[in-house]
Amino acid sequence: MPDIFDLVVIGGGSGGVAAARRAAAHGASVALIERDRLGGTCVIRGCVPKKLMMYASRFSNELRDAAAYGWSLQGAAFDMAAWQEHKSAEIDRLEGIYHGMLSTAKVSVLAGQASLLSTTSVQVGERVLQAKHILLATGGRPSCSAFPGLEKAMTSTDLLNLRVLPKRLGVIGAGYIGLEFASIMAGLGSEVSLFFRDELPMRGFDHSLRERLKINLKLQGIHVESGSRIQSVDVTSGKASIVTEDATHHFDAVLNASGRTANTGGMGLEDIGIYLQDNGAITVNEFSETSVKGIFAIGDVTNRKNLTPVAIAEGRAVADNLYHGMQRTVDHASAATAMFTNPPLGTVGLTEQEAAKQGRLRIYEADFRPMKTAFAGLSNRTYMKLVVWDGSDKIAGIHMLGEDAPEIIQSLAVAYGMGATKADFDRTIAVHPTAAEELMLMREHSRIVEQA
Repeated sequence: MPDIFDLVVIGGGSGGVAAARRAAAHGASVALIERDRLGGTCVIRGCVPKKLMMYASRFSNELRDAAAYGWSLQGAAFDMAAWQEHKSAEIDRLEGIYHGMLSTAKVSVLAGQASLLSTTSVQVGERVLQAKHILLATGGRPSCSAFPGLEKAMTSTDLLNLRVLPKRLGVIGAGYIGLEFASIMAGLGSEVSLFFRDELPMRGFDHSLRERLKINLKLQGIHVESGSRIQSVDVTSGKASIVTEDATHHFDAVLNASGRTANTGGMGLEDIGIYLQDNGAITVNEFSETSVKGIFAIGDVTNRKNLTPVAIAEGRAVADNLYHGMQRTVDHASAATAMFTNPPLGTVGLTEQEAAKQGRLRIYEADFRPMKTAFAGLSNRTYMKLVVWDGSDKIAGIHMLGEDAPEIIQSLAVAYGMGATKADFDRTIAVHPTAAEELMLMREHSRIVEQA
């Protein structure tokens, strides 16, 4: 006889787990299916191990700067195998926490590949589950089809599992993954070359941030190969190369950070009428419902705003709507984001370019050497920007590149979501000495931008 549940969740990443737990808390009977490890991309092979590697890379800066502050340190060296052991133990611990949370919530966890037999039935192995509702939270995977040989390059998962630091690393792509790992590996001691098609990195971010991050990438010693037209990648006998229109570039390894695609294959989605976009992502409405009534999708598999906290919010909203009588949607526009480059950046709201299409703007900017790096005699700079609607004085966007930018933007996202105005910033007493105080001290706008 088939098992019967109120909700079957396919995918045990952060979004799927959050949805399963919230639905169970509302009294629903829930099953969760995961073919790999609980925690998904973020916990197992993404955000968490990447940030642990970022922390490791930042020590090189601290050690470099220490002399200016009176410290004498010799003989420091990075041991990637030792880091790998500690990282693996930490990821195992976190996965155990996920198992524990689902067990406590009384969510049934099944291991294996799920496929949809109908709009209300899911098969995993020999078992067939009947479900009143189905939630797809299968995330994404690296895309390997941009040009020949790309499938042979390392993915971020491969890089995070390395035990030996590559001396020369080629990185393809200038989005989150490419830029973060380029910074990380340079900080750990690799010679890094970064290849991307545009003249500036971080497509879709504010132009001012893009310009300044490119400068900072070069200050780290990264070879920035902007405007590259890659023809192919070759990986043979422990060596790798990237062939562009102009030259062949040789490395010990190449990282494919060219993009990701939705995990929608092998589940029979189109057979039951679920509409997929050209890029493979699942089309959903504002309530995360697919083209088939009763089947929902959240997170990266929908390719809306591919951030872990957004997937969690979407999953909890689905559970609240189905089992707690609510009509919740997720405000993707007010979701802040950060990129853990060196230095990191944070942003919330509209870019100047986006906002200029909607109205007249006042732009406020601060560009300075922070106290810590200035004292050490370094040239690194911090940049902050407020985009303000000229008519209403409301903040349209906040952008920062510099130390602690992710932490600062997280707090300012609250103010942004509440509709803060420039006057609210002006009357806030600054905390001194901090970098964040500069956001409260921008009295004169740098320019007016007329509506485009």
